[in-house]
Amino acid sequence: MFRCLNLLLLLFCFIYQSGTPPVGTRTIPVSGKKGENITLPCEFEVKKISDISLYSRSKNIPVCPTEECSGRVFKQRNCDVVFRDLSFSDAGKYIMKVYYNNDQTELKQQIRTYQLHIHDEISVKTGEEHKLDVLSNANQVVHCTKNRTSWREVWSRSSGAQSDLLTDTDGSLTIKEFTANDAGTYRVLDHEGEILITVTVTESDTESKGKHYNTDDDETDNTRQHIVWFWVTIVGLTIVLLVLAWIMLPVIKK
Repeated sequence: MFRCLNLLLLLFCFIYQSGTPPVGTRTIPVSGKKGENITLPCEFEVKKISDISLYSRSKNIPVCPTEECSGRVFKQRNCDVVFRDLSFSDAGKYIMKVYYNNDQTELKQQIRTYQLHIHDEISVKTGEEHKLDVLSNANQVVHCTKNRTSWREVWSRSSGAQSDLLTDTDGSLTIKEFTANDAGTYRVLDHEGEILITVTVTESDTESKGKHYNTDDDETDNTRQHIVWFWVTIVGLTIVLLVLAWIMLPVIKK
């Protein structure tokens, strides 16, 4: 009985030290827009922090100690971690280990787990090709149009693109020729069904088609025409005034 308890205790310690969150650890959801900054809140008030480690998919993410660093990921305040200029490849699960000294100067460890979701909104012209760089960590991509409430799979890691109008190359899902049916919301899911990325795609305003936008040459020609008409008007008014004066002169003399 005691041997079994010891084995369970050793197993628990191994899991704790290996970086895998213990059962029951709460995952903190964090959401941000592509191209902007996002903060993974540490919410840990101990001041004697000796080190911070950040992992994603078993890969160590270097964390700069200050904002002045050239890297995209840096520490802020006590132990918050900031991502600068978010990209779709940043989406996913992160594990943060915070090492600190307690009152007895023993090195302790706190673990935080985050699920980073990235969203974006884009507008695409009809007939235009568009790339969604969303497949680097994806297991599945689903699509929902404005007029539907259900989600339809358009790509999966095992089967690839589900339509001849889509291609997947170099981590990108490409819409060959955008139509109104391609508009809507795209969700990128990981192997656990967690949402990594949400992209809202709208059809760009087509009212501008056929409109003429002035170039610099057009503006120059317009300016010249205005000047010509100005002088024509001045000369015309001068002639009219001279003619009226010539007509009225005999009347004035009488």
